[in-house]
Amino acid sequence: MPSLCRACLVQFESGARCPACRSPRVLSHPELYSLTTAHMDCDAFYASVEKRDNPDLRDKPVIIGGGRRGVVSTACYIARIKGVRSAMPMFQALKLCPEAVVVRGRMDVYVEASRQIRALMEEMTPAIEPLSLDEAFLDLSGTEKLHGKPPAVMLARLVKRMQDEIGLSGSIGLSHNKFLAKVASDLDKPRGFSVIGKAETAGFLKDKPVSMIWGVGAVGQASLEKAGIRTFSDLLRWDRKDLGARFGSMGDRLYFLARGEDRRRVSAHTPVKGISNETTFNEDTSDPDILDGHLWRMSEKVADRAKAKQIAGRVVTLKLKKADFKLVTRRLSLREPTQMADTVYRTARDLFRQTGDIGPIRLLGVGISELIEEGDADRTPDLLDPDAAKRGKAERATDAIRERFGKDAILKGRALR
Repeated sequence: MPSLCRACLVQFESGARCPACRSPRVLSHPELYSLTTAHMDCDAFYASVEKRDNPDLRDKPVIIGGGRRGVVSTACYIARIKGVRSAMPMFQALKLCPEAVVVRGRMDVYVEASRQIRALMEEMTPAIEPLSLDEAFLDLSGTEKLHGKPPAVMLARLVKRMQDEIGLSGSIGLSHNKFLAKVASDLDKPRGFSVIGKAETAGFLKDKPVSMIWGVGAVGQASLEKAGIRTFSDLLRWDRKDLGARFGSMGDRLYFLARGEDRRRVSAHTPVKGISNETTFNEDTSDPDILDGHLWRMSEKVADRAKAKQIAGRVVTLKLKKADFKLVTRRLSLREPTQMADTVYRTARDLFRQTGDIGPIRLLGVGISELIEEGDADRTPDLLDPDAAKRGKAERATDAIRERFGKDAILKGRALR
């Protein structure tokens, strides 16, 4: 049985312990060295970064998110044992785990950690399809020829380097397609490495719940349950035509996934669809100064991310959630694409004014979409706003100062509201 020591990366035939270092962290599988599609998922990424940077948090339950009226961005595994989950209202999370330490997210730090991890991946393969800051698919079909070692060894080396050099852990799923690689990465978190081979696919999936399918949420599960479908075995009893008639385009996908088939390739060029930032207030507010200050800060964060990715957006979107939870969205297509905080803010502010008096607001968000490369952005002066060019130069100068001396080197007065 092909085996690999995850501690020292020695390859050997089967055994409970590594013959070289005696570690029990041994991975054995008949197809270990022939599979090439992987999914890497960092373990509780935001919370792990906070624990790395503040050792006092290491043994404590940590929740990343806003105040009591906000939602949980993520939580460490100690908090998850208590039932805390991503997207859970903060007040509910603190009822489940009152001893938790709540930390406000530091997106700039998480982005930098993500870049460091991405750099390690790029040393292995250019075929990387990021899904978010903390997870990605990798196509390692050319790895052995390039590096002289099979994909499984290079993946074990990747997570070892992540821990040693960046101080963060990740879990690996290795299989023969994207669907099963993502399923595998969730099987043994944290610090897991799971393999699903071709020969075992049908037996592995047989009695698993269809909720395991990525993208099938609560609504999708309810729809499937109405049709008597709870497991992959249930799906196998349906033919392709009937699934299509019942579930539309999703039916075709279900038919193939039920058989462990996924023809999607790892794509290194999947475009980002939009950049946004939003906040949920501790208390509903109608205060114009508070709301204007948040509009600016969110516009600045959106612009910073766009500049970092060297892209710009043609459409600005404003998102509001009223006290009664009714969601209001407004969109405006710009004369030309932008990545400037000033333009995003002024557009969002105008959209906000157009909503009229809608009462206290619970949530506020700003975003840009219809993204393009930055080369075609912010090129034409606005003849109706002669000061726009001057503000643009000031913003670029501010960016340069903040890049050199830190993001808090210069703050606008409205950012302090």
